[in-house]
Amino acid sequence: MTTVSTTDTLIRVLPGETLLEALERTGHDVEYQCRGGYCGSCRLTLVEGEVVYTQEPLAFVGPNEVVPCCCVVKTPIKVECSLRQLETSVDDKSQLALDL
Repeated sequence: MTTVSTTDTLIRVLPGETLLEALERTGHDVEYQCRGGYCGSCRLTLVEGEVVYTQEPLAFVGPNEVVPCCCVVKTPIKVECSLRQLETSVDDKSQLALDL
């Protein structure tokens, strides 16, 4: 099991999990469409570390970029990715309270 440092936090990647799956599981905001490396909409900036592609992406991958839908983390990495922001209105805030 290895780690991913994001803009907001440090997470652990579970065995067999793609980088996209780990980021989604931990509440990060990642755009995606195909989940197969074709479109490249999930592309992120890789600041440091190494990933391995389980299938070569067909989308363009530039220097210091990764396509997280089809890669697994090889070494501890750092990527530019933020946690998902909750969007709430005044009416929605009551839904955030815990029922005790």
